[in-house]
Order: sequence, then C-alpha cells, then structure tokens
Amino acid sequence: MGNRGMEELIPLVNKLQDAFSSIGQACNLDLPQIAVVGGQSAGKSSVLENFVGRDFLPRGSGIVTRRPLVLQLISATAEWAEFLHCKGKKFTDFDEVRQEIEAETDRVTGANKGISPIPINLRVYSPHVLNLTLIDLPGITKVPVGDQPADIEQQIRDMIMQFITRESCLILAVTPANTDLANSDALKLAKDVDPQGLRTIGVITKLDLMDEGTDARDVLENKLLPLRRGYIGVVNRSQKDIDGRKDIKAALEAERKFFLSHPSYRHMAEKMGTPRLQKILNQQLTNHIRDTLPAFRSKLQSQLLALDKEAEEYRGYRPDDPSRKTKQLLQMVQQFSVDFEKRIEGSGDQVDTVELSGGAKINRIFHERFPFELVKMECDEKEMRREISYAIKNIHGIRTGLFTPDMAFEAIVKKQVIKLKEPCVKCVDMVIQELINTVRQCSNKLECFPRLREETERIVTSHIRDRESRAKDQVLLLIDIQLSYINTNHEDFIGFANAQQRSSQTNKSQSSAGNQVIRKGWLTINNISIMKGGAKEYWFVLTAESLSWFKDDEEKEKKYMLPLDNLKVRDVEKSFMSSKHIFCIFNTESRNVYKDNRTLELACDSQDDVDSWKSSLLRAGVYPEKTITVESETTTTSDNFSMDPQLERKVETIRNLVDSYMAIVNKCIRDLMPKTIMHLMINNVKDFINAELLAQLYSAGDQNALMDESQEQAQRRDEVLRTHQALKEALLIIGDISTSTITVPLPPPVDTSWVGGSTGGRRSPPPSPTAPRRMSSGQRPAPRGAPPPPNRPGPLGPFNNTADSPQAPSRPNRAPPSIPSRRPPPSPTRQAPP
Repeated sequence: MGNRGMEELIPLVNKLQDAFSSIGQACNLDLPQIAVVGGQSAGKSSVLENFVGRDFLPRGSGIVTRRPLVLQLISATAEWAEFLHCKGKKFTDFDEVRQEIEAETDRVTGANKGISPIPINLRVYSPHVLNLTLIDLPGITKVPVGDQPADIEQQIRDMIMQFITRESCLILAVTPANTDLANSDALKLAKDVDPQGLRTIGVITKLDLMDEGTDARDVLENKLLPLRRGYIGVVNRSQKDIDGRKDIKAALEAERKFFLSHPSYRHMAEKMGTPRLQKILNQQLTNHIRDTLPAFRSKLQSQLLALDKEAEEYRGYRPDDPSRKTKQLLQMVQQFSVDFEKRIEGSGDQVDTVELSGGAKINRIFHERFPFELVKMECDEKEMRREISYAIKNIHGIRTGLFTPDMAFEAIVKKQVIKLKEPCVKCVDMVIQELINTVRQCSNKLECFPRLREETERIVTSHIRDRESRAKDQVLLLIDIQLSYINTNHEDFIGFANAQQRSSQTNKSQSSAGNQVIRKGWLTINNISIMKGGAKEYWFVLTAESLSWFKDDEEKEKKYMLPLDNLKVRDVEKSFMSSKHIFCIFNTESRNVYKDNRTLELACDSQDDVDSWKSSLLRAGVYPEKTITVESETTTTSDNFSMDPQLERKVETIRNLVDSYMAIVNKCIRDLMPKTIMHLMINNVKDFINAELLAQLYSAGDQNALMDESQEQAQRRDEVLRTHQALKEALLIIGDISTSTITVPLPPPVDTSWVGGSTGGRRSPPPSPTAPRRMSSGQRPAPRGAPPPPNRPGPLGPFNNTADSPQAPSRPNRAPPSIPSRRPPPSPTRQAPP
C-alpha cells in the first residue's frame, strides 16, 4: 500500500469520530476532505463508484448530484452502508442506497432539479476499499433546467468553494480527455484556491473515448500543461456498460488491460488507474493525520483538564439522595451569603469590568447622585429673593419694620429644608433597586435549582421591601428633626453680624481653589457639523475655573479651553439613531459657548457617565438649569417690582444667612444619609441573609422540592460526564497510534500559468507555443528512443506518473524520451516518531 505504517491511523481516527459522535459533538481533527470537482458528465460519480466497487449513485439527465455527498470509505470484512440521517439502519443492497440518496435529495431540494448546500453523509464499509473520505460535489453547469434559478452556475461555484477553500481539502480536478484541458472548469477553480498546486491532483477520465490516433501521454507524463501533483488517468464504464449493469470489478480489470495494452500508456500502467488513485489519496490522508495528531492531543488534554473538577463533582451525584439535598442546600445558602457580601464590600470572585454594580454603584449613589439631586432642588436666585422680600413684608404687616425679622429667615430655611425630602427618598429608592439587582446577580449561581432560586429571591426581596419603609421613615425623621429646631448658634453659622461679608468671603474662597483638577475623561463633542468632520471624541480636563479638551490623554495638544463663568448644564433628549447619552453646557447670558455654537453638546456611553460628569461640574460651580413652569413665568413677569434700598439690604442679609444655614443642613444630611441607609438596610440585609435566610427557606415548604434540579442542569451534568469520558477514550486511542511512517518529499513547483483563473477571464499561453491545447487535436508524440537524463529530479514526487524514475517536464517540440528502462526508485526516508 506504499504507506502501510500509517494505514492503521484512519480506522483509529474513525474511532475518534465515533467517540465524539456519541456525545453529539464533532471531532475537530480537521481531517482532509477529498473533494471531487468537475463539470457535468466529467465522470466524477463513476470515479467514486469505482472506489466503492458498487453502483450506488443516481444517474440521469441534468445535474444528478444536487447536494454534496460526503462519502466515508472504511475498510471492513463485510460490506454495508450507513446514512447519518438513518442512524442504526444498515443498507446491504446498494440499489436501496441509490434510492435513499435520491429520496433524501428530493426531500430538501424538491424533485425538479433544485440544489442545496446541505450535505448527505454516507459511510460505506467494504473489504474492497481503502480508508478515504471524499465529497462528491454538483457538476459545474452553465444553463439552468427545471426549477433551477438563473444564477445556478454561481450557486454551484459558491457551494464548491465552501469545501475547496479549506486548506486541508485535497482537490480532485476531474477533466474528460476528449475536451480542452486548458479550459477545464475544475482546474480553474482549483487554481483560484490553490495557486501553488500543493493540494490539487488532476484526474483524466474517458481516455478510451479519445479520437483515433490521439492520446494524452504528454499530459499524463506532466509534460504538457503540468500540475505540481501531476495527473492520473482512469477509465470508467461507458453509458452502455452502465445500462448493461456491467460489474465494476470487471470494469476495473478492463481498465487495467486498457493501460497495459495501449502503446502510449503501457509504460506507465502501474502509475495509472483507480487503484493507484486510491493509494495516493490514502497516503495524503494518513500523512495529514500524522501531522495533525500532536496538536489535537494537546487540545484534548487541555479540554480534559478543564472538565476534570466538574466531572468529579458529578460522578457520584445522586439526584434523589435526601442527605445530598440537605448538604447542598446549606452550601448554596452559604455561597449566596458570601457572594452578596463580596459584591457589597468588594473583592468578589467575579469582577464586573463592564459597568459598576453592587457596592461600587451604591457608593456612586451616595457621593455623586445624591449630592447632585440635592443641588437640583435649589431654587432660582431671583425666586429666592422674591420669596424673602414677601416674607419680610408679610411679617411686618401694615407697619414698616426697622430691623430684619428672624421669622423671615426661619420661614425660608424651613421651606428649603422641606425640599430635601424628595432627593432623600429618591436616594433610598436607588439603593433599594441596586440591592435587588445584586440579589438577582448572586442568585445566578442557583439557576441549577429553579425553585430554590425563586424562593431565595422572594424572601430576600420581601425583606428589602420591608426595610424600605423603615429606612424612608427614618430619613424623613431626619428632615423633621432639622425642621424642629433652627440652631442659629451653630459654630459654622455666620450669624447676622457677618452676613454682609458672606459674598466677599465666598468669592475669595472660590478664587483660592485655583486650577484644581476635578475630573478627567473622554467625551464626545456631538454638535460639530458634518462639514467639519462630525462628532469627535476628545480628552476633557475639568478644573475649578475651566473646562479644557485635548486631542488625546497625553494632554499635549490643547483644542480649546472654556471658562466656567455663567455656565449651566441641561439634559438633551437622546436621538433615535444615536446610542450615546447627551447633555449640554450653555451660557446663561445667551452668549456663544464654543465658536459659533450657543451650546456645547457632550455625549457619554451611558447615563451613569452623564450623571457622574454632571456631579463633577456641580463641584466646579456649574449648576443644572432650573426648569420653570409657564405659570411661574407669568407670575414672575406680573409681580416684577423694584425694592427700596433698605429692603434690599434686608433681603441680602437673610439670603446670606439662608445660604450659610442650608450649607450646614446639607452637610449634615450628606453625612447622615449614607449612614442611615447602611445601618437600616444594607447591613441589616446582610445580617438577615447570614442568620435567617436558611430558616426562612426551611419554613417555606418541602426542602426536597426546593432542591429539584432543572432539566438544563441534568442535561449539563450528562453532557459533562459523556464529554469527559469521550475525551479520555480519545486520548487512549491517540496513545495507541504509532506515528512512524514513510514520507516522500513534496514535488517541486511547476509553471501552471496556463490555467486560466475563474475570475480573470484571460489565460496565459501554454508552456510551448507549438503544443496542442486540446488533447484530441490529433498530434502524435515524437519517436521515442532517447533515454531520460539520469538523476534529474521529477516534478511529481509521490504522484510521478512516468515509468519508474522521475523526469522533468519537456516541451513537445523537443525529442521526447523513449520508454525508460526499469530502475529501482530512490529509497524513501523513514521519519522518527515525534
């Protein structure tokens, strides 16, 4: 067999494939598929039938092969066939095999010449075959028939390309001898995907049908129109033989007699015919398997190691064992408690790198979202002054007061403190939502037990909702406490004596902040016109005095610096086509903010990023825009009046006092809110999960029912165990393989420019301008008498189709050699096992 040291490889690889097929997985050994490519009536199906030794392929007019047929030949002591879509059914009558192929083809494509890329998988066991895997592809056609679409040629080409573009696919380019070889569609397709000719073998059929006086000797000797792998000639049965049910064994014997008796081919008869083609293909298949197995072994070992731990857990698993269910319930609850605490406190085993979650998100709520919500509640300056003036006048009543009334200060302060209830309650709601999300994330590990997961989420969520009301009551109590007593003796309160100096001190403190950097990050400027390049991303740096942006984060090339004076922030509605979240900065005096733009639209990837930037701008003194209703606008315009200087001084004094006291209240609320929520909610929920969750689960109902595993988990367990066993079997099979084999060096490259590319349309001239382009041209080879040049390397290597010693291709106008004398071929080298 030429490569007998490796012939046991393919049966072992078939065992590998069976081991993986038993678990519904593919054996990703990337075995070379030998694709048979050619035009209609080129003899592809006859070549395959000669391999098998049986008539089993459909025949008729038009495209006979309308779906790819993956044919796996396996050497065995008995003879039968199996289809992948008919598992367990053995076909011993090959007429039934043909009928099944026709029926399965019609089932997918219809009965009127339609085609489909879905393959039919057929495995044939026989003592008369070598171990090969071949694919019979539809013949290349030009004209549609039946229900075939107008682009049938392109569809068939695309289908063929799906198989032959794989680097591991060997290509049998089948061409009839009575056609022009230079126009072979099969060779054109092969040249497109295999320009070096490393995996293309030419097969010449219908040698017995050539015109009288012509032969294909120069082609088969690889002198005319050469290929790197050379050509192999075969003689198939004629249509008369097929109709007469001529036995394939007799046809193979007739093929051998044809080559031995033909004067042009008898010197190469041992290198021609179907048996020779089988041996060459088997050699290529075994060599590829030898080269692939080491990497495949390493891959299997890594997969086995990855499944070892999980398989060990499942190996002694008994789903109905009550003691196992009790133990596993305890473990699941403990794991849930640990996961929840880690997600809140940090350092979890599954760190989210996409977005903030758990404790990190709650931290942002405490220190960014909640302060921002507090500032949003601050009223407009003009509205504040108007309320103070009304309060002063209403307190004095009919009299004109000489002094600034304390009651006006308390009334305005209490009104501002009451406004703090809404952001405080909203903060509690945001924390509750994040706690519930954290519970759901931690319960993902309980998905193997749906009832347990459902009950755990229900119990913990109910407890969180119960604590919600208590937390909100406590938060509102904090506000009521602030309202109950206005402490004007606080050490941070400026008092009436220092109220007039408030403005100047504030200005000095702001100027002393200087250019302290508050935040850096990437933002997209959204309102750049398309003419100027459209939206662009820049590196922004926010300080206490300005907002600057640079080309990149190296901060070397500054694009613009925007002072923060008179700037405010407002939200921008997200556009339908945009995936980004947008906010904008504008000038309160209606001036251009950036070049010719009244607003600067900035875009972030998420709403959390928008809120975080708005909080940072808030620290820099850029406040959100105050939304004013139509009613308040009309009131503003109708009640607009001028104050006398004395009243204006009183308003200014109370305004400064209110700012001072509200700063104290805000500072207190910002400090107490996180503490209150942590104590009443987060820490309480952690303690509840640690101490009471298990008891609540036991009291919820039948514990065995809680630990009923899901159908998906049972399937997963079975799949892991079967995969683990298949991997172990595969490694044992590979361990039995001996990779010592006889190798033959790859043939040197030849000039294949004569093959026209299927995409080009222009063909290069043949190697000899006098050489006939058509094998049936009638030209006879020159007299043979000169011996071949000694020790000259041949172009074919293992596929050399000359007598015994290789020889270089020669041009037809040069005196060709005669039948060479018999010399032993060069002794092959033995490769040591890897």
